[in-house]
Amino acid sequence: MKILVAVKRVIDYNVKVRVKADQSGVELANVKMSMNPFDEIGVEEALRLREAGKADEIIALSLGVQQCQETIRTALAMGADRGILIRTDAELEPLAVAKLMKAVVEREQPGLVITGKQSIDGDNTQTGQMLAALLGWPQGTFAYRIEIDDGEMDLTREIDGGLETVRLKMPAVVTTDLRLNEPRFASLPNIMRAKKKPVDTLTPEDLGIDVTPRVKTLKVTEPPKRDAGVRVGSVAELIEKLKNEAKVI
Repeated sequence: MKILVAVKRVIDYNVKVRVKADQSGVELANVKMSMNPFDEIGVEEALRLREAGKADEIIALSLGVQQCQETIRTALAMGADRGILIRTDAELEPLAVAKLMKAVVEREQPGLVITGKQSIDGDNTQTGQMLAALLGWPQGTFAYRIEIDDGEMDLTREIDGGLETVRLKMPAVVTTDLRLNEPRFASLPNIMRAKKKPVDTLTPEDLGIDVTPRVKTLKVTEPPKRDAGVRVGSVAELIEKLKNEAKVI
């Protein structure tokens, strides 16, 4: 089985995000970028499935600017076999990403597509579900555990208040949650080998997909600063402040 894993280039989760002075977006100049953490979990799960004999090839797919190739190389260093970059400077919305991924799926014919449940920049949580709908494939979202046998998948997913296990027929689309696994670190030898692994470059025009944005960002602002907390001396004082200052009771 072939597994296609989506890997997105985002601002590193350790970096404090800053808004541009003109409020047109988030500052990306001279900012450390890395693979979206949920996508990193997706790569790790694909590697574990291959190690368990359930897959024989892993393809890392990224969409965006030329620097996204660095994110693909990270996935290759972790153990993916080859990469595909869909090169575009356009601002990609979830539906456009899903349409581009559908075109790649039709070319590559994987038995499983894995995406992170969300990206830590847009936080839309939409691409995997949209892709499944466009393909007409079963989907398993917020994956906590994956077991594959005889063309079917038992997927345990995180839901409000507990866990739910569903059975999917393959091929399928899976989105990974935080507790699915702990991604491995890429060793130095694997980082060196990753430089020789093939990465194909395509464009939306090659795939016949229009990625013109449907939503326009009017303004980006930082959240308001929170006031410092107040220590109260008694329950009576707390109730008084909640009633007269906060006006929540």
